[in-house]
Amino acid sequence: MAAVCRPARSEDLQRAEALVAHSINNLTERHGFGPMVSPRPPRFQQFCLEDDPDGLWVAEEEGQIIGFAFSWVCDDLWFLAQLFVSPDQQGSGLGNELLKRTLHQAEKRGSTNRALITFAFNRMSQGLYIRHGLFPRLPLYLFSASREALRGRLGGAKFHCELLEKSAARLRNLNEIDAQVLGTTREKHHRFLIDEDGTRGVAFHEGDNCLGYAYISSSGHIGPLAVVQPEAMATAFKTALNIAADARGSNVSAFLPGTSESALTLAMEYGMRITFPMVVMSARPFGDWGLYLPRNPGFM
Repeated sequence: MAAVCRPARSEDLQRAEALVAHSINNLTERHGFGPMVSPRPPRFQQFCLEDDPDGLWVAEEEGQIIGFAFSWVCDDLWFLAQLFVSPDQQGSGLGNELLKRTLHQAEKRGSTNRALITFAFNRMSQGLYIRHGLFPRLPLYLFSASREALRGRLGGAKFHCELLEKSAARLRNLNEIDAQVLGTTREKHHRFLIDEDGTRGVAFHEGDNCLGYAYISSSGHIGPLAVVQPEAMATAFKTALNIAADARGSNVSAFLPGTSESALTLAMEYGMRITFPMVVMSARPFGDWGLYLPRNPGFM
């Protein structure tokens, strides 16, 4: 029986997450990085399915999910969060079929730009995206260090932090920061993260001025983080590292763009190391990635 591509349903999402984890680990093991992920509750996928179901698709064969595509739209930006096909089905054209279906969401919403983050060593996926008009723009690196090693090195000036909450004034402030840094607003995603269990959101303040924000998970992962001034990035990243080092996780980690020189320099000074490389691809350049650290390849 040939595979059938259909809109995803809520009951598909946990099985799709298992497929994604299996596909990622198959890829990273083949390239010498070892297994990277384990399946997690698909909370962001569920949130996006409820917000706009046009962005989530599965490929199914004999009752088994063998492919999954997931995209979201904010303002005029369409972002491909996940596109994975079972390793034994790769090269069959299934990825291309799923991508076409998620791209319909961009067309329906009138998106003027399309973007994604993928593994820098995945030549097959990059070729697929280039054929659809998305081109490599900048490198992105996952940095990591043990919590204990990092805690002994942190010091220096830090920003005053205020916990993020969903007041109209704060959401308006976050929208203004994102519009300046990314060229798009993401209010619905801030609402999701502020409510997310195990995630702490903070606003960075210097006097009466809010210079940016960051989210830090209880596992020690930082992101997204945004600042409105280049000179604020080092202090903001240092502040987030301090919060992450006080979390329960054994490691502290963050995705750092290749253009964020101050964050990269600080990470090396603190003994953080590159875990694996990724790449941002898009139809046209967007955002100032010296001012923004993404959360992960799916959330951006």
